[in-house]
Amino acid sequence: MKNIYITDLDHTFLRTDLSVSSFTKEVWNSVAAHSIVSIATARTYKKTVQFLGGVDLNAPMILLDGALIATMDKKIIDTKFLSKEVADAIIDEGGKFGIFPFVLALADKNLNELFLHSNILNSDQKKVLSRYSKDDNLRECGNIRAMDNNFKIVYFGEEELLRKLSLHLEAIFGDTLKYILAPEAYVGCYFLTLLHKDADKSHAIRSVSEYVGFDLSKLTVFGDNFNDIGMFELAGISVAVANAQEGVKKAAKIVLPHTNDEDAVANYLKGLNGGY
Repeated sequence: MKNIYITDLDHTFLRTDLSVSSFTKEVWNSVAAHSIVSIATARTYKKTVQFLGGVDLNAPMILLDGALIATMDKKIIDTKFLSKEVADAIIDEGGKFGIFPFVLALADKNLNELFLHSNILNSDQKKVLSRYSKDDNLRECGNIRAMDNNFKIVYFGEEELLRKLSLHLEAIFGDTLKYILAPEAYVGCYFLTLLHKDADKSHAIRSVSEYVGFDLSKLTVFGDNFNDIGMFELAGISVAVANAQEGVKKAAKIVLPHTNDEDAVANYLKGLNGGY
């Protein structure tokens, strides 16, 4: 039975400048030759493919926090959408707090994605958008409304505001949604993500394991943030990078001495042959 390795991207596999070093590519691809390898990320299909040029994957990718499972060649394995009705209701409730979200949605069956945002933005949202300024899927909305098939709704802002909003939404929607509130390391604020209740990395890993046919006890996962804890609990071996959130380190079986900028995942994989 082959070993399986699934890694988070941002602040785990990717360096802070969003690159993948030649060392990491070499080590990862050598492991891919005799193992099952893939990624689990909050990123979209488009961004993931853009970042992973030259990186071998031989199992479906877990994208958008588990709301989408797809292969590199755009074969959709599974989706977990928020309906337009539910997404619009979330948008309306957020508006009561003076904040409007980003909406990531499916544009068509060819896996093209839309990134919708309001023309009313806080300073943190403006900083986030500046990182996507060259993307062609951005759509500014005077009165933001959801699409028919929405992967997730994301708010960026101050922790206190987003905690209040999260509690407010939980009181309304209960366990029909998945709520992720965590620090945003690139901009230095917090983000609140709303997803279908089964859109998470652990549910997605189970789907991938059924599709590919692998034993979860042979699975090693790598991560840094709170949306990785679900897959930590599922995998035979869970590995946190040195720059991971403290709560994530406590949930991991192994905490690495290297950060994402020090090729933590690759150093771990290389060390398996000679001891780490």
